[in-house]
Parts: sequence; C-alpha cells; structure tokens
Amino acid sequence: MKKEEIRQRILDVGIVPVVRANSPAEAAFAALAVSLGGIPIVEITMTVPGAIGVIAELARSMPDVVVGAGTVLNAETARRCLDAGAQFLVSPGLNVETVRLAVRENVVMAAGALTPGELMAACDAGADFVKIFPCAQVGGAAYIKALKGPFPDVPLIPTGGVNLDTIPNFIAAGAAAVGVGGELIDRNAMQSGDAAILENLARRFVEAVRNARLMLGQSK
Repeated sequence: MKKEEIRQRILDVGIVPVVRANSPAEAAFAALAVSLGGIPIVEITMTVPGAIGVIAELARSMPDVVVGAGTVLNAETARRCLDAGAQFLVSPGLNVETVRLAVRENVVMAAGALTPGELMAACDAGADFVKIFPCAQVGGAAYIKALKGPFPDVPLIPTGGVNLDTIPNFIAAGAAAVGVGGELIDRNAMQSGDAAILENLARRFVEAVRNARLMLGQSK
C-alpha cells in the first residue's frame, strides 16, 4: 500500500488503536480483534515485548491491516521498524531525525508534540500528522480547538483521554483522527482471550467517530 493510501485510511477510519500488551501473543490477538471489529489499523508500541517481531509477523499475516510502530523514540528504532514492515511511525514526542527518516523513506509519520513550537517544528520537518500527547492533561478537546485556530490545516491526532464519551468533542474540535489505547485495547479482554469484547469495542468506536462526523456534516 502506498503512503498516500495509508494516510487516507487513517483519515477515513479516524481511529489509531494503540496496542500496549504484556506479550507478543496478546498484541497479535488485539490487532486481529480490532480489525475484525472494523478498524484495519494497528499501532504496535515499542513497549510490547518483542515489538519489532510482532510488527514483522502482522505485516506478513495481515496484509489488509495497516501495521504501524508506536512509541518510536529515535531514528535507529524507526529504521528497525521499517525494515520489519511497519507502514507508519508514531512518536510520543518530537524527534526530528525520526521525522526526517520517515520523509526520506516515504513513510507516514505521526510526530508527537505538545506545544505550538513543537507542532511547528514537526510540520517543518515533514510530519504527515501531529500527535498531541498527553492531550487530556493539557485540556483535552479544548486544547485541540485552541491549536486549530493558528494551525487549521495541520492534521492533529489527540491521544490520551480519548474514549467513547469524549470522541464527539475531539472530532468537533477539529481532530483528524484519534489515538486510543486502553479504552479500546482492553487489557482484561487480552488476558482472558475474549475477542468479542475487543471486536465490540472497535465497532462502537467506529460508530462514535462516524456519528460525530455526521453531526458536523462530514462525509467520513
């Protein structure tokens, strides 16, 4: 899948599931469950044991799912993730060298930022999206709305504090998509192997984003 297609899928679906798990098996289980629930995107964080191996296996076994690497802290790690088959990169904070690597490799990059200065630096480096993290701690949807004032054309992905109740506010504030961790990737469901819980949650999150966009008159 080409870069623009991956970028467009993230925009269309509007949800990036952030997988933090205790084992490679749990991470793979979560990825499959949310994809069956209607979210063909998954971000495997580097905090997952054997994360790069998980990315490689998912890229091989789930070709219809866009597999990305999250919590990427530096360009060296980013390189290893790309070599394993990662189709997009996400960082929790701004590391310009990682963004530049993504640009050189023509890979979608969601660069972490929190302040307007960091946001500007991420855009200048060539980031496709700017991940606002941790969003809840700095005002949640109200902060996204404030950022969209001076930066109306920057696609923002708030992460932290995103749940079924807050999604309408984030979408109304101008979020291009949302990053969702534990509220979607339920740890108890992973540990118990109850895929139905994760599938149902995925469907509910997809519906929440869709309904929020319809309220704004957006087609997606």
